[in-house]
Amino acid sequence: MQIAITALSNNQTNFIAEILPAIRECKCSILELRSSRLAQAGAAYLLVQGNWNQIAKLENTLDIMQRRMEIKIHTLRPDPREKTKEYIPYSLETLSLDKDNVVESVISFLLDREVDIEEVSGSSYLAAYIQSPVFSTKFVILIPPQLHLLSLREEFLDFCDQLNIDAILEPIKR
Repeated sequence: MQIAITALSNNQTNFIAEILPAIRECKCSILELRSSRLAQAGAAYLLVQGNWNQIAKLENTLDIMQRRMEIKIHTLRPDPREKTKEYIPYSLETLSLDKDNVVESVISFLLDREVDIEEVSGSSYLAAYIQSPVFSTKFVILIPPQLHLLSLREEFLDFCDQLNIDAILEPIKR
């Protein structure tokens, strides 16, 4: 059994150092861990595995920890992922002027074509020399085999040209 955990803390960076021992003490194991800073907030995402009793104990421990440390912790028991589909993993990077709907447009484009988004990260910063706000994203996407890759690539690059987005779409080397 698995549990997905998100933890948010305002101005506190040591919360992850308390969550990890709690996972170990409940005899669960970490499958994935991501942690980052968002302005003054700390964020952590974990995927944890254990039997039903260990997961229930961990949920209770996290609830107590949340109140004690004044942080936000949310948990979700994900449905088992469907393993029958074969996908082709690709990386996608975009760079554009920071406009209101660039990321939303790219995500909509992918989802409209039934491309799964496995991972996405992005950030805004001032471009060197011109001091204009620029938004950069990095995606890991999973392309279903029935989608014609050359057609998708051509359609995506045309889409990017219309929105003035620089993009790189390439297969992930295994």
